[in-house]
Parts: sequence; structure tokens; C-alpha cells
Amino acid sequence: MIRIENLKKKFKKLQALDDINAIFSSGQVISLIGPNGSGKTTLIKTILGMVKADSGKVFVDSKPINGDPSYRSNIGYMPQIGRYPDNMKVGHLFSMMKNIRTVPESSLDTDLLVRFNLVSIFDKPMRTLSGGTRQKVSAALAFYFNPDILILDEPTAGLDPLSSEILKEKILQEKRKNKLILITSHILSDLDELTTHVMYLQEGKMIFLKDIETLRRETGEDKLVKAIAGIMRSDKKNALWIDEVLAIKATKENP
Repeated sequence: MIRIENLKKKFKKLQALDDINAIFSSGQVISLIGPNGSGKTTLIKTILGMVKADSGKVFVDSKPINGDPSYRSNIGYMPQIGRYPDNMKVGHLFSMMKNIRTVPESSLDTDLLVRFNLVSIFDKPMRTLSGGTRQKVSAALAFYFNPDILILDEPTAGLDPLSSEILKEKILQEKRKNKLILITSHILSDLDELTTHVMYLQEGKMIFLKDIETLRRETGEDKLVKAIAGIMRSDKKNALWIDEVLAIKATKENP
């Protein structure tokens, strides 16, 4: 569904993407992982057309994006930090997006609207919402139009444990519908039950793209965080990042 060929992007002296080649197919849940500054967000924004690559191509459903925004109608995007007009009410946000897309009511996916009980806050302005509630709004919008491709940037960040589980259940439901899902997260334990493939980026380079079973077989580890640790500890920069991830995991398990 998404094909990336020789993708490069440089911001001044920073090589954010360095000759990335990858194919993502329907039914896959791709976990994009790596340290801060590794190129994950730049890759996502390039796929979405929010960043223009210096060279290389991105194909969605076999068609090059080439600045034509129409392909994005089949993509649901959940940003790491949702930014919305402060005075806009939650209900108006969903109404506006529905009117922009001009899709029939019957085709909308309101599952997360219901499960997060967002209808009860439709009259609240966005400025009054907590960070976690904004995350819920962003998640509900990403799934709202029932897209075949979902791109979720740190989706569980800021969510309480129950809401995090609800979102993971929703991702699994969409996975079973043979959708393509791309996820970035520093909380690797959240990805264990979701992931089919892991793409590891480091300083703009793709270090590897492997299916999860191959990764587990090569490392002898069932848990994603331990499998990644086993592969990457040989590099000092990677080792520091893995130590941070393990610390996050320990904090989450022993609050």
C-alpha cells in the first residue's frame, strides 16, 4: 500500500532521511522505532506530504503522491501532539471534519467516540481539555473516516491505562480488517501484541526492517524491547537509547 524509494531529506546539516527504501503492505502493523532524531517523524510527515523530500519517491496504492493531496483521504493520522483552535468546541471539530470530507454518516467509525465518552464533552472548547483528553480526540479523529491506512505517532502517550488499553484493542480490531497501520512509540511494551514488523531508524538510516517472528527467532527473545536491546547494544548511541526505553518500561511496571 505504501512504497518508499531512495527517500532523502536534509535539514541544513542534519540528514533526517538517508536513502530509505521500504514496502508496507495491507495487514501489517509496522512499528517505527529508534532514538529521538532518528527520522521517524520526518518519514511520517513525508508520507503525509507535510514534508517534501529532497529526492526519492513515495507511492500510496501504487500511485506517486507528487503533491496531489487526494490520496490522504484514505489515511487516518494521529499526531503526537494534536493542535486545534482553542475556542473550537469538540463537537464542532468533528462536524467540521465530517463536512470537509463530505462522507455519509453510515460510513463513519464512531467506536472511539463512544468508548472514550467524547460525546459528553462536545460542548467543551478545546482549550479546556487536558493533554490526555486531547489525545483521545486525536485518536477518535484518526479512525473516524474508516481509512485503510492508519499512521499513529506515539498514540498512547498521555493516556491513562484504561484508555491506552481501549486504543490498543481498537488497533487490533483494525489489524484484523487487513488495514495497514504505522505506529511510533517509545513505550515498546505497548507494541508487543500489535506489531507484525519492526523498522528501526538511526540518524536517518534504516538499520533494519524485519517481521517480528524473525526478530524473535534471531534474538531468542519474546518481548520486543529485549529483542531490540539484544540487537542494538553493540552501538553506544543505541545502547543509551535502549537504557532509556528499559527505564521507561521499569517505571511503567513499578509506578
